[in-house]
Amino acid sequence: MAARPRFTSRATVLVLVLCSLVAILAYPTRQFISQRSEISAQRAKAEHARQQVEQLRREKTRWQDPEYVRAQARARLHYAMPGETPYIAVDPAGQSAAKSPAAAPAPSDGAAAAPAKAAKPWYASVWDSVDAADTAPPSPPATAPAGASSPHDH
Repeated sequence: MAARPRFTSRATVLVLVLCSLVAILAYPTRQFISQRSEISAQRAKAEHARQQVEQLRREKTRWQDPEYVRAQARARLHYAMPGETPYIAVDPAGQSAAKSPAAAPAPSDGAAAAPAKAAKPWYASVWDSVDAADTAPPSPPATAPAGASSPHDH
């Protein structure tokens, strides 16, 4: 009896068909998987945006309350109601340290200057910047180059 070949023509055709199907379906499958990941990323983005919108709606309803607006005006802008006397509390330890630098060691990172600036109301900062912009720095006297004659020499 003759030995049968290991792969018949039918098996070869079947292997070729299967390989071609895998090659044909590989790209669409990869696209499908990447699109699914994009869809999930977009859904996460949409959920995040939905949460932000909800947070902004809650904040908007808070700002509709007149008591909340008054509290924010007092805290942020240092406003006072008519008939009230506004006070700004100053830390006495901060003042004594500013008056005598030997009393307490000054931090090297400039942290002591930040609280003093934060205690200043916003309108004072605006006014200080207007004053600084209004005053021009003194211009240095112009010097004539050596050997140049001035019009008053003649």
